[in-house]
Amino acid sequence: MPTVAQWVEGARPRTLPAAVAPVLVGTGAAAAASAAVLWKAALALVVALALQVGVNYANDYSDGIRGTDADRVGPFRLVGSGSARPALVKAAAFGSFTVAGVAGLVLAVTTAWWLLLVGAASVAAAWLYTGGPRPYGYAGLGEVFVFVFFGLVAVVGTAYVQVERLTALAWVVAVPVGLLAVAILVANNLRDIPSDRVAGKRTLAVRLDAPDSRRLYVTCVGVALLVPVLVAVRGYPWALLALGGVALAVSPVRTVLAGATGRDLIPVLRDTGRLQLVFGLLLAVGLGLG
Repeated sequence: MPTVAQWVEGARPRTLPAAVAPVLVGTGAAAAASAAVLWKAALALVVALALQVGVNYANDYSDGIRGTDADRVGPFRLVGSGSARPALVKAAAFGSFTVAGVAGLVLAVTTAWWLLLVGAASVAAAWLYTGGPRPYGYAGLGEVFVFVFFGLVAVVGTAYVQVERLTALAWVVAVPVGLLAVAILVANNLRDIPSDRVAGKRTLAVRLDAPDSRRLYVTCVGVALLVPVLVAVRGYPWALLALGGVALAVSPVRTVLAGATGRDLIPVLRDTGRLQLVFGLLLAVGLGLG
């Protein structure tokens, strides 16, 4: 039976900024429309965090039973390390999805029933990333789905449940959030290229190889940091506050461009998550200020 500390580590807390940042920015977009509803924002945060933890446990389970974690250099895995029975980790994943589903149901009941379809699609995407007979994460599509669900869906959805209409601003500010989430995944998969290639896991990093994956990481970060300028020009000058996160981009970008491999890329995941969280917080505040 895993210890509490192992369960926490298996949930991969360093990835949680990818869940928090979209809710912050979506709420900022709602505040820009003078329609922020904090209890709905709180429920959206529960949904996002539960989905993130659920997908982490689901990946742990699926990669573990497939044997792709047998020679892992990344963060601790419950199944791959032999610390937990696969069935137990699978139950933890679906337990997390259930928490997300309950919170999402409340939002759907109080906003629009069609949001249940969005929630179901989000859970399916979380499970099928590495689960099922044809996991899309093994086919190089992980970054696309991360951009869609941890960027567009999460930000626009958070704004929608508060404003109760789709706004152009929410779509625009969802782009940098999604790009930074993609950057986290690119760094993760860049680190795992050797082991993924051996395991037959054809991630986008494996398909592109290391040099182009490094360029993709830098591009995602760079474009994300340019979007607040566009938002500021379009009438929200305080969005420039988000550029306060630029300093946090220096270290991970430098590490990636320097050719770091293996365990040397683990700090990049932490630093990119920190960048996304601070960027999201500052952007949300800027949008709220108008």
